[in-house]
Amino acid sequence: MVNPSSFHHRRLFAIGAIAICLLATALCSTKALAQRPDSNPTIQKIDASVAARDESLLGYTVTEIYRVYRGADKTHPAAKMTVKTTYRKEDGKSYVILSQSGSELLLKEVLGRILDSERMMTQPANRAQAVLTTANYKMTLKGDETVDNRLCRMVAIEPKKNSPYLFRGTIWVDPQDGSIVKLEGVASKAASVLAGASQVSRQYANINGLPMATRAEAQAGSWLLGQTTIDIDYSGYEMTLRGGSGGPQVVGQASATGVR
Repeated sequence: MVNPSSFHHRRLFAIGAIAICLLATALCSTKALAQRPDSNPTIQKIDASVAARDESLLGYTVTEIYRVYRGADKTHPAAKMTVKTTYRKEDGKSYVILSQSGSELLLKEVLGRILDSERMMTQPANRAQAVLTTANYKMTLKGDETVDNRLCRMVAIEPKKNSPYLFRGTIWVDPQDGSIVKLEGVASKAASVLAGASQVSRQYANINGLPMATRAEAQAGSWLLGQTTIDIDYSGYEMTLRGGSGGPQVVGQASATGVR
């Protein structure tokens, strides 16, 4: 017989796992590419864009608002948390909770787990396994499409290994520099045996010359959880970039609010 308390906590863990995968691509950092880049110029530009971002971005702070919705209600979150996120290239991410409301269990067991996982995934030794490059993905050019009034190249992505942090789907990139504009896909490996496939979307804006996340959302459904949606909004980026002389250069507030 299943222990109700244990079963309930397994359900909460599954909800949190839905959103962990959508967060993994927020930081497009990478080490030297382990695979030979595809010969297509657009795909070569994607790898070059990720490498340039990793070289330039020394750190940033941003305000992130997390919301958890259950079922069809997308108006009244069951839990909400606002955090001040600090990223440092040499350390990864850290968080300060500014406010929180809603279910204490969801705040602790779902959003708390998400923040803990992000700390781990953004450690220097771990970042490369989630990055959108040909080291982790087979990429195939699909055509052109306009996103937010920007003409983009559509590229199909197929993960080279099963991981809850990699996606099977499509990315939209700027044809000039290969920077990511949008991602839609399904996690290549179920985040939990209790959760259904996670439908993930993420949107980016060019802020201070680099692609930065502005909004993310993940949806999943199962006979246990029903429909669950977790979304994140990002605003008020303040970035530390590598200057022309190689030293750090702090760039002032750049708001991503309203960019969709």
